[in-house]
Amino acid sequence: MGERSCYDKIRDAFTTDNLLLKILLAEFLGTFVLITLGNSAVAQNVLSGGSKGEFISVNIAWGLAVSMGVWVSGSVSGGHINPAVTLTLCIIGRCPWIQMPIYWIGQYLGAMAGSAVVFGIYYQAIEQFDNGTRYIEGENGTAGIWSTYPADYLDAAGGLGDQITSTAMLMMLILAITDENNAKPPKGMVPFCVGLVVTVIGLTMGHNCGYAINPARDLSPRAFTAMAGWGVEVFSYRDYNWFWVPIVGPHVGAVIGAWIYLIFVGNHIRKEDQDDAESTIGIIDEKRLPPPDYDVNVTEGNGPVPRSVTPVRQYPKHRSCYGPIVYVIYSDRALLEYCAANPGYGFKSGSCPLR
Repeated sequence: MGERSCYDKIRDAFTTDNLLLKILLAEFLGTFVLITLGNSAVAQNVLSGGSKGEFISVNIAWGLAVSMGVWVSGSVSGGHINPAVTLTLCIIGRCPWIQMPIYWIGQYLGAMAGSAVVFGIYYQAIEQFDNGTRYIEGENGTAGIWSTYPADYLDAAGGLGDQITSTAMLMMLILAITDENNAKPPKGMVPFCVGLVVTVIGLTMGHNCGYAINPARDLSPRAFTAMAGWGVEVFSYRDYNWFWVPIVGPHVGAVIGAWIYLIFVGNHIRKEDQDDAESTIGIIDEKRLPPPDYDVNVTEGNGPVPRSVTPVRQYPKHRSCYGPIVYVIYSDRALLEYCAANPGYGFKSGSCPLR
């Protein structure tokens, strides 16, 4: 066997089989993409005085930023890129609680890194815009590039209601889009559809306080601005009676939205109502039961299925620590992925003959 290339050595050095680490890295990058693109759209609008962006373009950019973030991370972590989404999926049993801290760490750190990149890109423009003096709001206010602040008429209670309602709508529609038993879009279109939901929410519910609908999208950038020259006022704004609203509201709203969908629609859809359920992006389902046409007691695979064999049916590639999960059925074999050790510490792939 020939000597391995430098690229192969570098690739192997930066490759891991640890599921928790993979989730952290994927959520970090997905949220980084979201914040970098989304906040850059706001910065371009604010710093140009509206000549290079307006309300509708900013909302479209945020929607596309969500799509890009989900696309980047979806195949590894499910592309949550939102702590409220992760919490809700844990509550309804579609993500293990042990993974929630890992998701949150990746999301908050990714948002912080994205905030720093936006500051670096637009630093000179900010200096010119505010003459080196950082303002929260007003004619030269720039803190709103990173975090959300309420309109003058909106109090904390109104803001909380706004965030609960808008995030409930977000979570309800995410579950509808990713429900394999509902009329969901093709797999590759799911990130785009989730981004479209965010755009619609921005265009319809963005007037009051900028529709944070994502604690990581607001808290990490707010913390960054506190360190980058805007000071503690980003938290003490309105006597500390605002910064918590975009944190608490989305968590509460997402849970409410999920239960609304499940109670009114999700719990009543029969699996047989759909001819062929496809995989979803956005949800890791730990309770999926394996199909009945392969050996669920397999512990060792018999090697990879030849690429030349044509798959006859695709199954969702959901990772599980509770036994092997089929994700492709070939003509006479099932390609499996099963837990190799303790939950969250790596997976192995193999195949087994069909019964």
